[in-house]
Amino acid sequence: MRRIACLLTVLIMLLVSCSTETGKDVVLLDTGWKFSTGDDMTWGNPSFNDSGWDNINPMETWEKQGHKKYDGFAWYRIRQVIPRSMIKTAFLKDSIIFRLGKIDDCDQVFLNGALIGENGTTMAMNSLPSADFNKIWGKWDLNRNYVLSVNDPRIQWDKENVIAVRVFDFSGPGGMFSQPFEIAMPGLKDYVRFDLTSSPYDFEGENILKKNIVIKNISGKNEFKGNLVIRAVEQEGGIGLYTEKTGIDLTPGLIIDKQISFKTSFDKAVNLFICFTEATTGKQICDTVDVPRILTPKPPKGPRITGAKVFGVRPWSPFQFKVTATGEGRLKYTALDLPAGLKINEDDGVITGVLKKKGEFIVKLKVENHLGFCERDLKIVVGDVISLTPPLGWNSWNCWGLSVSDEKIRQSADAMKSSGLSDHGWTYINIDDGWEYMHDKDGNILTNSKFPNMRALCDYVHSLGLKIGIYSSPGRKTCGGYEGSLGFEEKDVQHYAAWGIDYLKYDWCSYSEVAPDPTPEQLKYPYQVMRRALRNVNRDIHYSLCQYGMGDVWKWGASVDGNSWRTTGDIEDTWESLSLIGFSQDKCSPYSAPGRWNDPDMLVVGRVGWGPSLHNTRLTPEEQYTHITLWSLLASPLLIGCDLTQLDAFTLSLLTNDEVLAVNQDPLGKQAIQVKKTGEYEIWIRDLEDGSKAVGLFNKTEKAMNIPVEMKALTLDGKCQMRDLWVQKDLGQVCRHFEMKTWPHGARLIRLSK
Repeated sequence: MRRIACLLTVLIMLLVSCSTETGKDVVLLDTGWKFSTGDDMTWGNPSFNDSGWDNINPMETWEKQGHKKYDGFAWYRIRQVIPRSMIKTAFLKDSIIFRLGKIDDCDQVFLNGALIGENGTTMAMNSLPSADFNKIWGKWDLNRNYVLSVNDPRIQWDKENVIAVRVFDFSGPGGMFSQPFEIAMPGLKDYVRFDLTSSPYDFEGENILKKNIVIKNISGKNEFKGNLVIRAVEQEGGIGLYTEKTGIDLTPGLIIDKQISFKTSFDKAVNLFICFTEATTGKQICDTVDVPRILTPKPPKGPRITGAKVFGVRPWSPFQFKVTATGEGRLKYTALDLPAGLKINEDDGVITGVLKKKGEFIVKLKVENHLGFCERDLKIVVGDVISLTPPLGWNSWNCWGLSVSDEKIRQSADAMKSSGLSDHGWTYINIDDGWEYMHDKDGNILTNSKFPNMRALCDYVHSLGLKIGIYSSPGRKTCGGYEGSLGFEEKDVQHYAAWGIDYLKYDWCSYSEVAPDPTPEQLKYPYQVMRRALRNVNRDIHYSLCQYGMGDVWKWGASVDGNSWRTTGDIEDTWESLSLIGFSQDKCSPYSAPGRWNDPDMLVVGRVGWGPSLHNTRLTPEEQYTHITLWSLLASPLLIGCDLTQLDAFTLSLLTNDEVLAVNQDPLGKQAIQVKKTGEYEIWIRDLEDGSKAVGLFNKTEKAMNIPVEMKALTLDGKCQMRDLWVQKDLGQVCRHFEMKTWPHGARLIRLSK
């Protein structure tokens, strides 16, 4: 009964928090918007006649509403009466908020012809719109909440008001999106904030979980007194693990940092609830988060070889392959039957040298420590195709954006090794946009001041047994406005090879100036030019085409010798973005093969930020399991996007499950296909080299559910052995049918073998 009462209490708290912040003090703005592409400052005037403009839904970007591939300026307008009666029913009566969802990328908001907001900042009376507001980068994901005093003369109470929004979009999706769209009086939720994500969960010993919770009063003048309740509840059975109730006085600007700790099994699903009840009015604000489950077992103390089982190299190219393994203490690496021209360093497992002729070789790898040894075959293929398994590595963009530097790259390489990621096959440290300066009079590409010596940086990364990547664009400028490769392709690649670059991300960006509405041949052309340049240097460089899936690139990427190609626009750390991208990849499956990989974009787990300011991913722990599971089934390049120097225990466990990574790295190279899709769940299956099948079960709902699986739908008959790859345990035999419980937005990954 206590468990039931606990769950009912939490449910009531959440329902109350939802109901107390809506009502007569809110005017909805989710319908009635008019829209036009182009730019004219007179469109901000309330007297402008917009009757000929299109209707538009503000909660979806304009690309989803018939304006595909449009970049540049556009305007939104809406007319709305703002009743003064809102003030009477409000909790706080001194100000009013215009909530305009999110805007990609930049915005200026006018109320009755006067500027009230710009790129997330409320503008004071008589502020003039800045001419270069569209040079702001990275504000697309910011909630646009503009707060005015109720006495602000720009508001016309009890009359029709005109809100006009000027938008500029750089690339990809553009315009308004997300929610809410409303005019509201501020409530408790606008000033009392809970921060449940900025600090990591600390997993101590075998069963102690610690977590810091921050409570803030961001108001500059309002004080809130009341009760704070914190609960931790195990999802299975509703078992209460922790309860705290305390009175607090939130004075203006106060920040409270509380640490809680409780006992739990780290592999159990747990919800953490926090609720503040204001004493005078009884109004509440509540939040809930899922506590991460660590499913990946710790690796054994004895040696175990990890990573790729096959490696491709072109004749005469410098050979570098690191044998990766886990195990306690010092490891010794040996390789039997190495072909002439190669040698292995027994201390770090790096195989180097040169192979001059095409052919295939089977090498017996052996790794030893004080507890024993393990062996495994490595297949070396000397031929025309490299990257015979998807790249495993890290890219700077989702973390550092244009603030990347030599120092941050070195720190990331150090962290790749010290964290143990490199022991599980993670190899590449990739520099994204922001390293370029200019081409000199002789056409040589120069690095900017953040990268004083690119060759020395490459040498440093290689000394750790890792590889290094770089970024450019076939256009005149990169996405970030730095120097592109247009007209300098041969020279640029010669520098890449001389520096020691192993990976090139080639981003379409400003090439749209050359081909604004590209034909299929125009889409291929700049990548063919770079392909010829890459083949003219004596170095294997993974060739990553980044052009967001235009022209069904998966159908022709191999023809320009691409090793991987982006199949979609940029991913965001939201369930909407993750699920939309991930579950739409079935169309690309037939075109995946060793050395030819579909790429649905980088990983958004850990601390990300696209610039100098970082935040913990907004994906729930279960959504992160879905992310890694699905991307592994898709045989996608796995490029970590977070700050490697701030890895928490949960993120590290996501990225170091060798049985999950083995699905991604399977030598057969076949991408999973979708075999079942309903409104509630999906089932994907991937054929593996040993004849077994990897099966992913994905719960797309917000409640736990048992996902049913018919073996017939998997093209399997007879008895099969089932193994859970995340927990690395055999689950027994199945024959015709089975069901598996899957958490909200979560995933299960199993292997079925005869």
